Amino acid sequence: MLDPNRSTRPRVVCFGELLLRLSAPEGRLLQHAAALDLCVGGAEANMAVSLATLGHDAAMVSRVPGNALGQAAVDALRMHGVDVANVARAEGRMGLYFLTPGAVLRPSEIVYDRAGSAFANAAPDAYDWNALLRGADWLHVSGISPAVGDGPARAVLEAMRTARELGIKIAFDGNYRASLWAARGDDGAATLRALFAQADLAFAGARDFALVLGRPELADSGREDEAIGAAFAAFPHLAWIAHTGRRQHGVGHHELDAHLHTRDGAHTAGPCTLQHIVDRIGTGDAFAAGILDGLLRGAAPDEVAAFGLGAAAMKHSIAGDFSPASRAQIEAIMDGALDVKR
Repeated sequence: MLDPNRSTRPRVVCFGELLLRLSAPEGRLLQHAAALDLCVGGAEANMAVSLATLGHDAAMVSRVPGNALGQAAVDALRMHGVDVANVARAEGRMGLYFLTPGAVLRPSEIVYDRAGSAFANAAPDAYDWNALLRGADWLHVSGISPAVGDGPARAVLEAMRTARELGIKIAFDGNYRASLWAARGDDGAATLRALFAQADLAFAGARDFALVLGRPELADSGREDEAIGAAFAAFPHLAWIAHTGRRQHGVGHHELDAHLHTRDGAHTAGPCTLQHIVDRIGTGDAFAAGILDGLLRGAAPDEVAAFGLGAAAMKHSIAGDFSPASRAQIEAIMDGALDVKR
């Protein structure tokens, strides 16, 4: 019997840490900033916001402190239509990260402050995945969570294993964070390999697969197709691999293209030129949401790649971690419609 409370929209459960981002003003270094701009973010939360805006049933599973900072993070997701019923309050602090925006030829810089957060402190058995994944079509997780600590790493793997047992598809964003892994005295390769092995859809490129497969030569220029082939061979559950290609002419001037690989071939969109970039943070999450949206709609692979590229391009024009861009706005980017909308 069908569940009468079950949404007819595809449901995606996103699991990860909600963060507060504190940014120095443009043109200022963090150590010289007299004030910081605040917004809510986190890779998995960014994904949930984009999917909800695109009309999907997106839910967030996480832990935040039971204080005003945790409430602010929850409220930010709720405002964009994300189901936050399973964002629990727990002991610990709010995870933070600090951003120094880049300019001209000076790249952006991020400093993490996440140790001892409510999410990092949560025990793996704090999550009842059979209940949390009830009614889900997809689970989305990333490689950031396991870099935060042993507890989150075990929780992510358990979530993925449960999803696979329940027949729920799994999207995994490699999202390699070298500084977080270095703080743990590990490169994360073994942990990430176990997670890639559970995924149906991977957001990753040659450098990610070079690391997890222990084949550094795959990261060399011109060996991307070999890396993708090696990943499909190593991870039999994988049906799709998606990633972007980026050429940087300056902090505010990039060229971007999108790639979607299946076991039957490769599909590419772009490149598109991005000038006067407003905010690069979260663009990979917007791309991932665009790709998953296309798969949920059953679009052709070329269309999926093109929509992912449009979603990523759109996010470069939006400040903050989230990309609450509508389908019409993304399609306008894809069509090259630059006239003022009246």
